[in-house]
Amino acid sequence: MSKLNEGRVAIVTGAGRGIGREHALALAASGARIVVNDLGADMDGGGGDASPAQETVNDIIAMGGEAVVNGGNVASFDEAGAMVAQAIDTFGGLDIVINNAGILRDRMLFSMTESDWDAVIAVHLKGTFGPSHHASKYWRERAKAGETNDARIINTSSPSGIYGNIGQTNYGAAKAGIAAFSMIAAMELVRYGVTVNCIAPAAFTRMTENLPGLLGSEDAENSMGPRWIANVATWLASPAAAGVTGRVFDVVGDRIGIAESWSLGPTATQGDTPESIGDLMPELMAHAALNSDMSGRPTEGPGRPSKTI
Repeated sequence: MSKLNEGRVAIVTGAGRGIGREHALALAASGARIVVNDLGADMDGGGGDASPAQETVNDIIAMGGEAVVNGGNVASFDEAGAMVAQAIDTFGGLDIVINNAGILRDRMLFSMTESDWDAVIAVHLKGTFGPSHHASKYWRERAKAGETNDARIINTSSPSGIYGNIGQTNYGAAKAGIAAFSMIAAMELVRYGVTVNCIAPAAFTRMTENLPGLLGSEDAENSMGPRWIANVATWLASPAAAGVTGRVFDVVGDRIGIAESWSLGPTATQGDTPESIGDLMPELMAHAALNSDMSGRPTEGPGRPSKTI
């Protein structure tokens, strides 16, 4: 019996630790050959260390898989291109890109510096664009040459981006951007045999272990471990997921759900003057669901009831 991703080639960014490492290990266990990308930076993006990526590669090789290290900076357009080229040159092609690399520089808006903003946007948002651009260009050229693709881009958003979280305007803006990026890229690339999906995970990693109350479990390292996220990514990366694209999956422990995008709520017809808005607004607000909390549930108001399958 063949494995889920037998013979496929994958790039996983930020694969030295945490969720990215679990992605790489799970994909390798399912038969994929992996380019393990990790700059080895600190959580705030400083420094660099090749040993976490090498450790992931060593563990994949020890299990009988194939993997190579890439130490490129995903926020560099050229280094992202070199990473895609490395996968193609080393393994003869590319089927899967998982954009996972990320950093945190949490500050309240009034305390956030320009460098706090720029660094987080660069790693998360540009770091998703670069690998995706170079990979999609490769797949488009293959399609134009008459080749068939069964390719995947899997991006990483966050509950902070799609629902919002205090102290993370930079991180949340980047993660919201990644969700929108994924939906639009899915529309653009479907004709070339490429699906694009996005995971908004909550997991126990070095980036979340000090966030009070976020995980809500005494056994968070197990019940909220990144392996649950890797299960979803590994399936989405496989040929079995060919019909799934343009979705954002909210994954928390063993719970998986689909985060539904912005949709139009109550409407009204305004008058000719700004003052007319004041007459309409109380009624509109009364019929609109409030924004969700970090669990994805509306904090109060009518909204739609949650659906558990």
